[in-house]
Amino acid sequence: MDGTSSSPVVVWFRDDLRLADNLALTHAVRSGQPLWCVYVRPAGPVCTTALDWWQARSVQALDHTLRACGGRLHLFTGQAEQILPELVRQGRCKQVFWNRRYDPTGKATDTRLKAQLKQMGVAVHSTPGSLLHEPWTVRSRAGQPFQVFGAFWRAASAAAHYPAPLPVPSSMVFAPCMALPAARMPPDAAVQNLPGWAEAMRPYHAFAEQDAHARLRDFIAHALQHYAQDRDFPSRDATSELSPFLRTGQITPAQIWHAVVAAGVQDGGAKFLSEIGWREFAWSLLWEHPDLNTRNLRPEFDTMPWRVDPKGLVCWQKGRTGYPLVDAGMRQLWQTGLMHNRVRMVVASFLVKHLLVDWREGERWFAHTLVDHDPASNPMNWQWNAGTGVESAPFFRIMNPVLQSQKFDPDGTYIRTWVPELVGLHGSDIHTPWQANQLQRTGYPAPIVDHGVARARALAAWSAQKTKA
Repeated sequence: MDGTSSSPVVVWFRDDLRLADNLALTHAVRSGQPLWCVYVRPAGPVCTTALDWWQARSVQALDHTLRACGGRLHLFTGQAEQILPELVRQGRCKQVFWNRRYDPTGKATDTRLKAQLKQMGVAVHSTPGSLLHEPWTVRSRAGQPFQVFGAFWRAASAAAHYPAPLPVPSSMVFAPCMALPAARMPPDAAVQNLPGWAEAMRPYHAFAEQDAHARLRDFIAHALQHYAQDRDFPSRDATSELSPFLRTGQITPAQIWHAVVAAGVQDGGAKFLSEIGWREFAWSLLWEHPDLNTRNLRPEFDTMPWRVDPKGLVCWQKGRTGYPLVDAGMRQLWQTGLMHNRVRMVVASFLVKHLLVDWREGERWFAHTLVDHDPASNPMNWQWNAGTGVESAPFFRIMNPVLQSQKFDPDGTYIRTWVPELVGLHGSDIHTPWQANQLQRTGYPAPIVDHGVARARALAAWSAQKTKA
């Protein structure tokens, strides 16, 4: 088709930075019209969080992929509700395609924009693309949303007949984007002036669609079989590390599902797919509770006597609590934008129960520092750890950071990787360096709170909260 003789259609990329298994892109190609591939970045600083950095790099990777196909990604900065209508008006576009978003802000923006474009006579085609099940589709027999993961996943798994993932569309035709708003910004400009703290994470990551699939293949080949047994040990290469790619859509849950099922690894595969299910459960909760990141889902915790502890909070954020496993996790987070899942639970328990700091402080810090920050999974997991969610670990279940360290990092490999002050410690000293009488030599801090004292304080606060409730 001659792209100069046909009005283009707009494909608006958001958290779906891929070509394969992209229903919006596939439908746009099937329209027979040439494509304008568009990404809209909010106005303001390019990079204020780790996720901002990850997205900027990922957008650049998608642009490179499109250029290899003969197109490009047209990047704009500003409000989508202003840019998209202007773009379709100047280009005389009659169709816009996007994959649906389910977070409160994205959903509200898309609803308003869809109505605006329809008033202009533009057909808007919105399709699913980031979940196995859209959030409102998995319901109990009574038609109610599930409050317990096990029941949710049994119901979801009973309907687990997912179509084969779509290939990269063939014969994509791209139109030159001649009529552009003033807000246009070349994709490379999004990563030219990123702050130093962000670029320090660069050696730990790759960003392209093909990188996501290479990681999935490697995980299936070398780790999936023993995933159920090894996943809790942070020094082992036993997890998929696919969460950032899922967050911005370089890979889809359906692609992962089919690849894992095809591998035929029973125990490890089933456990890994249940983790995909946990993510689905989080999105179903966010759909029902748009304020999931700010409101206790169990209202009895509204009277919890949380402590205001700025000094303790900073020690936790910077990995200076004096508990090696906690500090290793927080330093890994700061340096890489990621943290092992078992360690995430340990550091969350420490903040909420050892320091008795409101879980929302931790949720905000993770939102700032995680490259895989997910607006559904992050608050749900924090509420799970704090005992405030619909399905949560009981508040009185207080993780002992020393026992967790001894059990899941027995030889201290993970700790030594991220806490270099302790490299010279041997044996059990790595878990309790304050008992080795070598803190002054290592420069490592003493514990900011005694475990026994912290545990007693947390249980007393929990009892007081129950009395008030």
